[in-house]
Amino acid sequence: MKRSRDKAASELFAALYPRLAGWCRRLVDDDETAHEVASEAFTRLWARWTSVEEPRGFLYVTAANLVRDHWRKLERERRAMRRATNEVAVRPPDEQADPSVRLLVQSLPERLRVPILLHYYADMPIREVSVLTGRKEGTVKADLHAARELLRADLRRSLDHTL
Repeated sequence: MKRSRDKAASELFAALYPRLAGWCRRLVDDDETAHEVASEAFTRLWARWTSVEEPRGFLYVTAANLVRDHWRKLERERRAMRRATNEVAVRPPDEQADPSVRLLVQSLPERLRVPILLHYYADMPIREVSVLTGRKEGTVKADLHAARELLRADLRRSLDHTL
């Protein structure tokens, strides 16, 4: 039993790790951090191996949460650095004008951010996002639409500041 469990976990790792790590890489923009996030997601999956029905979804949702934690940590470090160097507590002009989609996605509420990450960054179909998030497909579609509208408005605002 344990041997087949180990073999199944090993096969799952070989099949999913490269894509999961690549997805994380696009989100965190750093190879080492991406591999840490992907490895941690697999570690958490292994700890719950017998109780997880959908391992792929578990991995991506866990990785999305770890990426969110990483983004929060970076933001705390940026704020601490600004305070330590006696900079003004508001964003510097160049950061304010940066319409980085990653930063805009990061600013979305979690209800909208997770479907965006799973659908657009992990290339999961709406049906799978629905299963993973426990929401109806229509709700996922509505959330994706609302997220795109918010991103569009934020992007316009960011671009208007640069003109």
